[in-house]
Amino acid sequence: MRKLIVTYWICTGLVALLMGVGSLPNILSSADSIALFGQLGYPTYLLPFLGVAKLLGVVAIILPGFPRIKEWAYAGLTFDLAGATFSFLAIGTAAEGIFMIFGFLVIAGSYVTYHKIRKAKLA
Repeated sequence: MRKLIVTYWICTGLVALLMGVGSLPNILSSADSIALFGQLGYPTYLLPFLGVAKLLGVVAIILPGFPRIKEWAYAGLTFDLAGATFSFLAIGTAAEGIFMIFGFLVIAGSYVTYHKIRKAKLA
């Protein structure tokens, strides 16, 4: 059980780091984020919304309890990453899309271990 908890927190910490750090430039509408959104063809007014949504998702998966909210947070973070991956692949920057595989792996690791820990506590 201890190994499972350590794995959960490593994966969850990496998800929080990747998504949390990625949300700050969006919230602040930094010049780099605006340029990237322009390259992808998205409107810049979407930046703060996506940034706040990512940050709330990170908070939801870190806080204890609230299993239904955690489910939605994992789904939202996965959808965000899937959309970003598709966007990079659509404009021909496959290298960025391939990097996203790491994000999917840590989200999946966090999600799977969360459910294993929860199941073990209920049993």
